[in-house]
Amino acid sequence: MSVLNALSVSRRPAAAFVVVGLFWGCFAAYIPVIKAQLGASDGLFGALLLGSAVGLVSSMWLAPMADRMLRGRGMQVGVIALSLAWLIPGQITAPLVFAVSMAFVGLASGLLDVIMNARVSELEAEHNRPLMNANHGMFSLAYAAAALIVGITREVGLPPVPVFAGFGLFCALLIPFVRMDVAVVAAAEGDSGRYPLWPIMLCGGIVLVAFMSEATVEAWSALHVERTLGGGAAEGAFGPAMLGLTMAAGRFSGQMLAERLREINVVITAALIAATGAIIAAFAATPVAAYVGFGVLGLGVSVIGPLALALVGKLVAPHLRTEAISRVAVIGFSGFFFAPVLMGQMSQAFGLRVAFAGVAGLLILAVPLALLAARQPHQLRAEQARI
Repeated sequence: MSVLNALSVSRRPAAAFVVVGLFWGCFAAYIPVIKAQLGASDGLFGALLLGSAVGLVSSMWLAPMADRMLRGRGMQVGVIALSLAWLIPGQITAPLVFAVSMAFVGLASGLLDVIMNARVSELEAEHNRPLMNANHGMFSLAYAAAALIVGITREVGLPPVPVFAGFGLFCALLIPFVRMDVAVVAAAEGDSGRYPLWPIMLCGGIVLVAFMSEATVEAWSALHVERTLGGGAAEGAFGPAMLGLTMAAGRFSGQMLAERLREINVVITAALIAATGAIIAAFAATPVAAYVGFGVLGLGVSVIGPLALALVGKLVAPHLRTEAISRVAVIGFSGFFFAPVLMGQMSQAFGLRVAFAGVAGLLILAVPLALLAARQPHQLRAEQARI
């Protein structure tokens, strides 16, 4: 009942997480089609996704200001913008135009990402309980559902545009449910005004590792199954679907673990599990073996990002929470877009097996970052004692 209760408390931002998950799951499963439509090599396609990174990073810096202006309607505006932005990329055949269209996607996705995570962090502070994993679990569940649906639509030959439009219509129905009042928090008397740089850098680094790893599977798992292992369209779509399903299971389980264990211990264990999954996927001989690797990776990586986002919300002053989360998101969520670029270059040079093995090495980097982050609460309390 812990997960259901957490989702009940945070049902409004949870609906926004569903919206983001649906669109990215749809995109991940349609990547082989979109890539072929553009006539792009692995390296070029990865580079084109940098358009998303430009939009994403821009939105993360703008999000605190937009949040203050839009107030309770911030998530509603984000859902509308994201639904409209995703109507464009699936019908583009010119690579440069595709990159520009993905910049608008990144802008809308980043805006909604920061605002919905900030709302969850506010609810965590209000109810004094962890909620982040449950909400990110809804993202993963929606992501997996969309990828499975696309597996069917691809088998019957349906192009991307009407499918994105269908998801957009569904998301329009959720707009009334994502309106949420914003907590107004003033700076505490005697606040030093110093910006908490190290908690943001360390938590951002952990989120970066997690989301870069997640993004590589999202963007390249279907191609790995279809091209490296000779799978069909439906088998390829099941790669990102498996990631989404296991990440949903991991995040819902992580919700319960977060209520009982220290965040840092969970992050370290999860990083090692995820690295094992990446190795299994890299050396898989059949699609089934690859699914096992994607599943193990998904279980491990699922809790790392949400716990780091929740942690930074606890390490900074309440009036800096939205801004701090946006800064962590700048660092971390950019991994969703820089990772496919690096993956594309590695795949073109060495093949997808080597590229997936590289993901395992990346995940190990979360361990020292987590150990450094574990020291931050003590350092902050020491600083406050000196003020």
